[in-house]
Amino acid sequence: MTTAMLALLHRDVRVARRELHYFLLRVAIQPLLFTFIFGYVMPQLGIVQRAYTSMLLPGILGLSMTLSSMQAVALPLVIDFGWSKEIEDRLLAPISIAGVGIEKIIVGILQAIIAGIVVLPLAWLMMGTHLNMRPIDLAQLIMVSLLSSWLFAAFGMVVGTIAAPQQISLVFTVLLTPMIFFGCAYYPWATLHIIPWFQYSVLVNPLVYASEGFRLALTPELPHMPAWLVYGGLLGFSLFFTWVGLRKFEKRALD
Repeated sequence: MTTAMLALLHRDVRVARRELHYFLLRVAIQPLLFTFIFGYVMPQLGIVQRAYTSMLLPGILGLSMTLSSMQAVALPLVIDFGWSKEIEDRLLAPISIAGVGIEKIIVGILQAIIAGIVVLPLAWLMMGTHLNMRPIDLAQLIMVSLLSSWLFAAFGMVVGTIAAPQQISLVFTVLLTPMIFFGCAYYPWATLHIIPWFQYSVLVNPLVYASEGFRLALTPELPHMPAWLVYGGLLGFSLFFTWVGLRKFEKRALD
């Protein structure tokens, strides 16, 4: 990592630190409210079984981290390439255009990790889910967190370089709504075997691999996707979106 990239990263971290309270509200309020209702209130009322909370926790964590990394990259990019033209200042730095894009992805990864550190313990305490993590599970949690954050930060770069400022809310709605409901955040992929066509169709959704990866790490005793498919999907989508995102970023920067 070059000195120029570190300087850009330091600048973004300082800006994020000044807006930390807004960031924490954005990443925590929705998953925690969802956790409170579906993980605490409904099991107390007997509407859903207590075991559902163990199934739900990995999905909530996956949603929080992936959406945080995606938004951390996509939304600033739309503004930078839109009316503010702030991206021009960054492109004057003694670093390649691809280097500027990679720095954006790193910022998205860092924000996702912070979101995970905030959401996981709070959701766990709210749900009362029993987690018995072995060292291998902790290692898998770290690996899945990094890969999922990378994947959706790169995906955010693709979205941020394609969407126009006036279309970004529509793009997020059209993309995120089906991605969330078909992303196995609220149900395990392995149990979809009774609907084979649906089980294989959702494999095109990158959120599936993040949700199942956290399920593999946090609740390995419950049904989940095979580890080779989880890591293969996370790594494959990460490389693909990074390649596409950097190409789109360079093209927009040179326009």
